[in-house]
Amino acid sequence: MFGGGGMNPRKMKQMMKQMGIDVEELDAERVVIETADGDDLVFDGAQVTKMDAQGQETYQIVGSPDEVADAGAGGAAAVEGGDADDPALDDASDDGDDGIPEEDVKLVAQQAGVSKEAAREALEAANGEPARAISDLQ
Repeated sequence: MFGGGGMNPRKMKQMMKQMGIDVEELDAERVVIETADGDDLVFDGAQVTKMDAQGQETYQIVGSPDEVADAGAGGAAAVEGGDADDPALDDASDDGDDGIPEEDVKLVAQQAGVSKEAAREALEAANGEPARAISDLQ
């Protein structure tokens, strides 16, 4: 049909360059897609490719997702598969005096790459909404 089965990779790159297409591999450790139905698709160790075709950016994710309940509803499901060696997740305890669940603090700290104290402050500013707190920190 297209005859691309035997195409030389170098020739393919040359053709893509001529057409103004730039392809870049991203070093992503984790990709989370928040769906409208409230579930999240979590890709750990996925291969992510960014393609820029004349100013239009497209991202391709290759991997097997884990479907988890909405991380914003409590955060426990998204944290369960997290990295136990992550220093931001040390010193687990119950809810603080502010009423923010520790699971939410851990989730925000892990996703935003900040300390638990910074995560708790961001959650307080975001009225306890983990997704908004993560977005504000990034």
